[in-house]
Amino acid sequence: MTNIKDKASRKKRPVKVIQFGEGNFLRAFADYMIDIANESGAYDGNIAIVKPIEMGSLEMFCKQDCFYTVILRGKERGQTVNNSRIITSVDRVVSAVEEYDEFMELAHSDTLETVISNTTEAGIAFDPQDRFDMTPPSTYPGKLTKFLYERYRHFGGDEKRGLMILPVELIEDNGKKLKKCVTDYAFHWKLPKEFTNWLEKSCLFCSTLVDRIVTGYPKGEGEAEKNCEDLGYEDSLITIGEPFALWVIESDDIVRAEKMFDLPSAGLPVVFTDNMKPYRDRKVRILNGAHTSFVPAAFLAGRDIVRECMRDDIVRPFIDACIYKEIVPTVNLPREDVIKFADSVCERFDNPFIDHALISICLNSVSKWRARVLPSLIDYKKIYGKLPACLTMSFAALCEFYARGEDSANGFTGTRCSGEYKIIDDDKVIEFFKKHGKDDNLIIKFAENSDFWGEDLTQIEGFAEETGKWFELIRKDGTEAAMKAAAECAGK
Repeated sequence: MTNIKDKASRKKRPVKVIQFGEGNFLRAFADYMIDIANESGAYDGNIAIVKPIEMGSLEMFCKQDCFYTVILRGKERGQTVNNSRIITSVDRVVSAVEEYDEFMELAHSDTLETVISNTTEAGIAFDPQDRFDMTPPSTYPGKLTKFLYERYRHFGGDEKRGLMILPVELIEDNGKKLKKCVTDYAFHWKLPKEFTNWLEKSCLFCSTLVDRIVTGYPKGEGEAEKNCEDLGYEDSLITIGEPFALWVIESDDIVRAEKMFDLPSAGLPVVFTDNMKPYRDRKVRILNGAHTSFVPAAFLAGRDIVRECMRDDIVRPFIDACIYKEIVPTVNLPREDVIKFADSVCERFDNPFIDHALISICLNSVSKWRARVLPSLIDYKKIYGKLPACLTMSFAALCEFYARGEDSANGFTGTRCSGEYKIIDDDKVIEFFKKHGKDDNLIIKFAENSDFWGEDLTQIEGFAEETGKWFELIRKDGTEAAMKAAAECAGK
């Protein structure tokens, strides 16, 4: 079978993007979008990928001349999607550790405009052990600081040579936190004050929100070979994701940011804004909040996969009620946009190509409920003067999921209709249920634990009574009965 590099060609374009990270997500998300924008004529720039750490290899990139395939599978506007695209916009790959001089040489490029990174959430951190004379420093912010200083020095502080910095690491205010790390390094390394001024005036550090599920290289037995057979060529860098994508970029200078990175003109799902909070709320509350609301109850009722729940006569009405009747009204964006996003979430949950296990979503569910569900519950109460039935019931189901836990040879495990399940959460959560899991007033003790929720939830009018009723129903008739009853009560 032929190699992918014999099936593709690359148009010569200026390198406008340097990308820290060669992983699956960036290749199926940012690089995919840039490739489409290049093809459409809305953008004209290739990518230089930098491997920021020593671990890993660029061998496959070199063997394939930096070509690789992105396959998108799922549902979109009611239709099943299974499309592939060869990405041709990656110009080169460089190791910051093994090819340090080549890495720093990129800072001299007069066409460079944008820096994109995905170095894990822990990657945006300041380490005082990093030194300026290290080649390179150990942290990503340290490497970026040296790179930007090299650019500043090479161009004599030219204010027009600043870059737009787009971290996609999944932490809130990632751009602001990265900027602080860079300025801290500049101070720590005693770099000239003029450089710090250049950073402030010439560089745009933008916070971002990204959304696309990327499962990466096919891992099932024979799956990779089958994909290559279908494609008609060998590709050791295939990456698979879902069709849905969203990239929200927050900037104080939207006009400049859009001019430098005009992907929306290609019809791509990229939004520039000066306030990301409504978009973050929308994603966290609808996508993540829906998961956290229905999964513990559905799991206890014997369901195992998200897609199965979307086709279930009892669970699906509960999910719809959670999303459309109780969460959507709390999101501060135009209702039409919120409904459209909610519809896309339901399609993503019903992805025929992804087996998303409920038990994996249950990991650390206490902190998830606080971050993803509680804000919607509180805002719903403010708006309507009453508690949302489904979200309130979800708290009782969450409590029951943990309350079934007991010490065993396999750790802290609960039991449902189809057998044991392992409960994984912070030590303080596990210890709480070991101590109080059999208490008669467990649901009250759970709700009033401000260490878990940041406040005493029994102080919310009616919360203790309502969660107590749902908890009793779950224990008497099961979570199926509770989901059905809550869905019927929602919005009334």
